[in-house]
Amino acid sequence: MSAESKQKSWTLVELLNWTSDFLEQKQIENSRLNAELLLGHVLNLSRIQLYVNFDRPLLQSELLSFKFLLKRRLTHEPLQYILGYTEFFSLNFFVGPGVLIPRAETEILVEKVIECCQKNSELDIIKILDIGTGSGNIAVAIAKSVTRANVTAVDASEQALEIAKKNIEYHQMSDAVNLKHCNVYEALPSDLKNFDIIVSNPPYISDSEFVNLPEEILKFEPEQALRGGEHGMDFYHQISKRMSTILNPGGHFFFEIGVDMADPIKSIFNRFHPVIYQDLSGRNRIVTGTTG
Repeated sequence: MSAESKQKSWTLVELLNWTSDFLEQKQIENSRLNAELLLGHVLNLSRIQLYVNFDRPLLQSELLSFKFLLKRRLTHEPLQYILGYTEFFSLNFFVGPGVLIPRAETEILVEKVIECCQKNSELDIIKILDIGTGSGNIAVAIAKSVTRANVTAVDASEQALEIAKKNIEYHQMSDAVNLKHCNVYEALPSDLKNFDIIVSNPPYISDSEFVNLPEEILKFEPEQALRGGEHGMDFYHQISKRMSTILNPGGHFFFEIGVDMADPIKSIFNRFHPVIYQDLSGRNRIVTGTTG
């Protein structure tokens, strides 16, 4: 905003229109939605409430707060980090630097685990291991949907575990989800075994893909949650060697994968009878298999 525009008295709708056009000029996708969510955050109003109060003038203090957030967005800092939360599986989760921002595509991973739990009706308690829990979104979403679930959520990042703890407490899932600091690329704790299900949205971006990621991801989201080695396969190679140790006989695993990974993934998990599932866009998204 120019010096002249700062002195101007802005109504909500005027500021929304100006911001939407400005963000579009700066090639920020979904510019209108960005404008609505940023302004709604400053004013503590829903998107509907913004338009109900469309002719309300903004205070200078509100305008300054909005300008501060807008400047952050113009650096391509993710909108979710600026707001401090995002939605996943119809639930709100706190997010921030240090955790991967949950994507809608990952919801199919949760759905497949829930389906598996429903089929295993003979188990009084279903022990689930969530590897690389990040914000805890997968663990919490499963635990809220499956009352018999006992989820151990592990991550190598202390920063991620702090955010996951906040989300677990917010959703009152402390009795169902247990956090553990653990790097699955190193020696595993002795108690990390006898699980019925393993689930993970692991790092699977190859080195060549990583450098070409959009600026919002490359500059702001944690590299260790994205980068999966030269071919993006490091996690799958590591976990396939430990599957029989971690899972009970007849246990199941569900891992998110990259679009072009189906054939090499099937090869890695060949002895576990792998099946590939696609997302709603028809892209390869999930590999699942069983130890028996």
